[in-house]
Amino acid sequence: MTRITAPDATSPIPTATTPAIPGFDYRRVPVADGVSLNVAVGGSGAPIVLLHGFPQTHLMWRHVASDLAATHTVICPDLRGYGASDKPAEADATTYSKRTMAADIVALAHALGYERFALAGHDRGALVAFRAGLDHPAAITHLACLDVLPTLDMWDVLHGTTAAVGFHLYLMAQPPGLPEQMIAAAPDAFFGHFLDLWANDPEAIPADIRAAYLAACRDAVPSIVADYRASAGIDVEHDRADQDAGNRLRMPVAVLQQDWGAALGYDATALWRAWAPDLRHTTVTAGHFMAEEVPSDIAKTLRELIAN
Repeated sequence: MTRITAPDATSPIPTATTPAIPGFDYRRVPVADGVSLNVAVGGSGAPIVLLHGFPQTHLMWRHVASDLAATHTVICPDLRGYGASDKPAEADATTYSKRTMAADIVALAHALGYERFALAGHDRGALVAFRAGLDHPAAITHLACLDVLPTLDMWDVLHGTTAAVGFHLYLMAQPPGLPEQMIAAAPDAFFGHFLDLWANDPEAIPADIRAAYLAACRDAVPSIVADYRASAGIDVEHDRADQDAGNRLRMPVAVLQQDWGAALGYDATALWRAWAPDLRHTTVTAGHFMAEEVPSDIAKTLRELIAN
């Protein structure tokens, strides 16, 4: 039976005007000193944790989570700094390092009664999942990463004019102050730009979900920037240390990506296989928000991964 920490007084219980994953139970779960995560839990069976990307919240998994809940206990948190989860101030580089955020997720699963679990992440959540797989191999049974490259490889493949596609990475890598001010001056325009640009099917993100994403980002500019800033600094250091030490992902890994390689000039499968010897790499015909555009395909892939 799933053990869930009781919600505190600030628990974001969904209302008729607040989007939620139907049939899921919402709680706040403490995971670190002064940090609690907003989490939706549903279903029963072997556990799988689903981590959202940018500029989204746990709601991006609403279709996939409902599908998987027929056979699994599905745990969908908002990452620290996002959605309705706590947003600690950036005290130093570790506050939003993927190592810290991965430790949050392992602590969350343990608080819910699970020592071992499958883990899937999209975009930023995939980077957290990747780090969790390296740092906590005994806890992660299976790992899936959607539409991302490991941080170290991402910076290596971005170069020349093709790097313009990642302008936000460079903006939010700057020291505290300017990026936060610029984004906070027009948050809906900034975050909405990516929702529009990265979706092959705009109808996959309906108006109420889009509004929820924008509202969540509007309230989290400093922590979102801090998350990205970490990926240009301490996260690179952690990845390089693992690469130099020969550390690899020990569990079965599935990677689903758009075909970026043709445009940016790299072999995505080869880059991932260097980190994940037991790899299933699939090119997906969808936009970046594939869990919302082709949720049945994503759920099918996750089921096949966990079955092995």
